[in-house]
Amino acid sequence: MIDLHCHTTCSDGTSTPAGLICEAAAAGIEAIAVTDHDTIAGYAPAAEAGRRMGIEVICGVELSCKPSAEQMGPRLPSVHILGYFLQGEPEPGFRYWLSEMQRSRQARNFALIARLRDLGVAITIGEVEEIGGSMCGRPHFARILVEKNYASSRQDAFDRYLADGASASVHRDEPSVIEGVERIARGSGIPVLAHPVRLPECDEGGLNAFLSPLIEAGLKGVEVYHSDHSPEDEATFLKVAERHSLVVTGGSDWHGANKPGVALGIGSGRLCLPYSMLDKMRRVQAEMASAGHLPRS
Repeated sequence: MIDLHCHTTCSDGTSTPAGLICEAAAAGIEAIAVTDHDTIAGYAPAAEAGRRMGIEVICGVELSCKPSAEQMGPRLPSVHILGYFLQGEPEPGFRYWLSEMQRSRQARNFALIARLRDLGVAITIGEVEEIGGSMCGRPHFARILVEKNYASSRQDAFDRYLADGASASVHRDEPSVIEGVERIARGSGIPVLAHPVRLPECDEGGLNAFLSPLIEAGLKGVEVYHSDHSPEDEATFLKVAERHSLVVTGGSDWHGANKPGVALGIGSGRLCLPYSMLDKMRRVQAEMASAGHLPRS
């Protein structure tokens, strides 16, 4: 059994990278991908723990992207693109670009603190970073808001203050989904569309139309199996992936205590992904290298 979609304390998970590997060992997982949001900081410590415990650790990332470079008007929901670097860490250029993304995230956090202060909410960046570190994001803000009785729950914190369009909402610049795909591919990675069920139009026709420019940009896979996907969703996404000759991936989207209904490996109870899925991804990577799209190992 494998799990190709997991988060740690380096983004919005509740287990450290080493703790994630301990959880994976307890769950009987052979291989696991660390796919934190907009950072690969958790990969190295997770890989070290994996070597000690006999678990294969894949370097991954989950990019938050806007649907198009020309997006105007109200902010549309982000599209998430997973990147898998099966040979280890990505190319230096991609790592530098991620560091620029983190600077944008940090600037957003300071603006969010200022917006909350204007609303009479007295929290500091230090309090948020104490639980989220330098990679803190809105889930960490939500936790502080609950702890300080400004919100009754994590969902209430998002609804009242943090969600797009809420009273303290602050825009964060994101790459377009096309740029996200291209950056991962140029960084020696395999770009994969994450949890397509969250797209506004995730039926077969809508997904086919959405994927067309992404495939041209270098998209290589679709996350067919995910904790949010029903059997009907999986059938639709598998059909679309096969139509476009895209690699099929899957994962629980594990966040630890931040998503208590999602377990490593099995998600909401239905997942059981075979190691052969990872073998197929390696064949795709080999094809990309042969075509000159990746450095040869």
